[in-house]
Formats: sequence, structure tokens, C-alpha cells
Amino acid sequence: MLGITLDTALPNPLHAQIGEQLRAAILERRLAAGAKLPSSRLLASDLDCARGTVLSALDRLLAEGYLTSRAGAGLFVASDLPEEMLAPPSVVRDLQGSVAKDKPMLPFRTRALLDGRAAKMNPTDAAPIAFPMGQPDRSVFPFPLWAKLLEREWRQPAWQIAGTPHPFGHSGLRESIASYLGAARGFICDPRAIVVTSGVRESVSLFARTVLEAGDDVWIEEPGYPGIVKALVSAEVHVVPIPIDECGLPPDRALELAPDARLAVVAPSHQFPLGTVMTLQRRLTLLGWAERTKSWVIEDDLDGEYRYSGRPLAPLRALDRTGRVAYLGNFSKLLFPSLRLSYLVLPDSLVEATEAMMTGVPAQASLLGQGALARFIAEGHLAAHLRRTRRLYAGRQEAMIYSAHRRLEGLLSIAPDPAGMHLIARPHRDFDSAFDDQAATAAAAAMRVKVSPLSACYRNSPKGRGLMLGYAGTPEVEIDPAISRLRDALGTLHDRSGQSLHKPRRRD
Repeated sequence: MLGITLDTALPNPLHAQIGEQLRAAILERRLAAGAKLPSSRLLASDLDCARGTVLSALDRLLAEGYLTSRAGAGLFVASDLPEEMLAPPSVVRDLQGSVAKDKPMLPFRTRALLDGRAAKMNPTDAAPIAFPMGQPDRSVFPFPLWAKLLEREWRQPAWQIAGTPHPFGHSGLRESIASYLGAARGFICDPRAIVVTSGVRESVSLFARTVLEAGDDVWIEEPGYPGIVKALVSAEVHVVPIPIDECGLPPDRALELAPDARLAVVAPSHQFPLGTVMTLQRRLTLLGWAERTKSWVIEDDLDGEYRYSGRPLAPLRALDRTGRVAYLGNFSKLLFPSLRLSYLVLPDSLVEATEAMMTGVPAQASLLGQGALARFIAEGHLAAHLRRTRRLYAGRQEAMIYSAHRRLEGLLSIAPDPAGMHLIARPHRDFDSAFDDQAATAAAAAMRVKVSPLSACYRNSPKGRGLMLGYAGTPEVEIDPAISRLRDALGTLHDRSGQSLHKPRRRD
């Protein structure tokens, strides 16, 4: 009970082992000053030794002054030990409990990860700050309802759910997703072709490993979501960035850069991060390429639910005649991030192969919330939540644009986007040559404003520069003060660089 272990094979007698370990516990403050010790009988029973052995150790500590005795109350840790004799409470120990003498020697790649993590950490990030990317407003999610759905699902779960579920996930959730896609996206799919995953990276990596050989070329959009690249690299395929324009990914240019590509990963409805919508002509051209060459397309539709104006074009999956398109969706961005549930709709021809690949592999997507999510969708709560948040986020986008026009004039400009959950702030023409979006991101973080550099979404040069500001997870009342702090951060950044920067008069 005091962390004491005895070893009869050691040369030290048992009473000495007990005394040494109690003394160390006191000096290292694991036993606090004034703490009451268990009785000698209880200690002897716990340590499976004679009571006389325990009494011998305790008497020695009493004589040395580590313990004090109170009549009728028992033994206590002394309260008057000199402070300088006590070891610091944060003493580092190894796995065996010994004090660590040296820091471990780590390989370069691990040290690089630790350095990068330290550089991104902000000591003042205890509370949420504006403007995080990919973050919905958790305050409007109906968590009490969610708790009831979880309780209903797990009060008496089906045997296959509590035991060994299908590798594609909860059957009820897959059925609910299929029904939802038919109503909201306008295409029919078999629930058996839906795979529940932990996120876009798992979805992309799984599909690439199923249909491609190692080293095959894959078209991706430039700029694009960095997680897509990481997923493809993990699948050991070759990534070929294709610069997009105002019409989306150009298939003709892609064929010039990588004519033997076997897969294209695109976000045709709302490209990340630029928000471009792929034209119908290019969608049909891309599908024609996939049909003609027996290649594949991954359609990334991770925030397609949030469209605030205009009519979206039909998904690629709805136009697919020969089963060459896999469709990605994400619930974590719609509901709350820690849900970590996404889905991949496979072409029907790949169901058997994908199931074989996943059999015997532990599922990465947690099953805990899948049944509750199935009920959430089937009972209409998802549709209602999307209606509420769509209005809410549209208002926040308007508030951000209004504040940016007032506060960031001459520094950054923000244009509206008919869809999505973030906007891009681009440097003013007088500011463009001196703008470093990585440095601006760090300066903003020091002012408790979380933005993301646009340049991080590019693999090749020249890289576009700008700041990505997520507005969905930032309450409207916090938007204008955060934009003001962002303006001050940019001013501080250029003051440090010694460059002259026009700062317009505040119109508060």
C-alpha cells in the first residue's frame, strides 16, 4: 500500500529494505509531511512478513527523526524535516522506478517531431481561441441527446457489436449513411459498400492500398489537404501534385505530368483550401479518363454539407457510370472532433477485396459512438443539426468578412465563399512582397489567434501565401476582437522586421 516491495534474494535484511523504501518515500515527498502511516499489523499483513520485522524498521525511522509517534493515534511522517534535505517532487524516474541519470538518445526523426511539436505549442492555449481550422461549434451540439442515444445503444448491445464487429463497422450506421446519401447527395449506394473509418487519412490509405501497386502515380490537387499526401505516402505510392485553376483540377495538364497515373484524389464540390468548384466539363473528362484507363477517383466531400448560396453540382459519384469513384465523408467536422468517425463509400466491385484486406486488422474507428450516430441520423437529428449550424456558420462568415474589411484594410483581404467552414486572407498588393504566412501564423498565435498558413498546403514552388481562418468554431461575438488582435500581430511582425507598413486608422 506504500509502494514497498520486498525481495528475500537481496543481501539486505527485510527490515532494512522496509526502512530504506520508507525513507526514500519521505525524502521524495511521496509521503507528505504529517501523513499517517498504516498500523504495523496492517503493514506486516500487506508485506507478508513478521510484525517484528516491520516494528524494527519503524523504530529505526523514529530514532532517526523521519517519523513521530502520537499517543493513541499511531505513527506520522515528521513535519519538521529541513526543506533542503527533501528531493524535488518532479524527480524523473525510469520504467524500473530508479532516478534517471541521462536523457535518452533519440533518433533524428523523433527529435524533429518533438521540436516541431514544441514550436506549435502555445502555453496560453488552455482555452479555445479564434480561428481554428476544421472545428465545428461544439456548444450547439445536442450532447444531452447524444448521451441518451449512447445509453440506449449500449444498455444491451447486440452480440456482434460487443464482440467481433464487421471490419467495415456498425451495420446500422452503414445503413443510415446510405439512406442519408440518397436524400442529401442524390446517389444510391449499397450499405455493404460503406466502410466506417477514423478519418480521411485512413480512408485514403485503405483505398490506395487496395487498388494500387507500390510506386504507382497518383494525381492530387495543388494546393491541397496535407493529410491526403501523408495517407498516400503511407500507402507507398508516388504523389504527383497538379496545380489547380479557377475550374479545378485540369485533367489535360495532369496527363502531361503523369500519364500513367492510376488514381486521382479530388474535392470537386469545394476544394480544400481554395474553395474552387470543379466544372461539369472537367468532372465528365475526369470520369472519362477513369473509364478509359481503368483508373480510380477518390471524391473528397468533407464539408459539402455547408453550402450557403447557389446550387451545388452533382457529386462525381452520382455521375459515375462504371463504378470508378470512391466517395469520402466526415462526421467529425460536422458534429465534434473527438468523435473521429468518417466513412468511405467503395465502388461495389471493390467490396470483397477491401473486406479481405481489413479482415484480421484491428479497426481504427471506435465502435463506441457508431450505434448512437446511426440513431442520430435515422431519427432526423443530423438533418436538424445541419440546418441549425448552416444558418449559424453563414452568419459567422458574414461577420468575419465585415470585420476584416474594417480592421485589415491595407493588410489582408478576405473574399466570401459560398460554402465551407473557413476563409482565406490574402496579403494586400502593397504587403504581398514582404508577407511570410509562416511568421504571421506564429505572430498571431502569440496574440491568441489561431490561423493556418496557406503555404503549408503546397508541395511545390511557387507556394501561394495567405492565412486560413476557420470561422465555424468561433462564436460571432469573438470574431471582431480576434480580427483586431490579428491586425496588431501583423503590425508587430513588421515592426520587428524593420519594414515600413501602412496601418490604416482604426475605425472602432
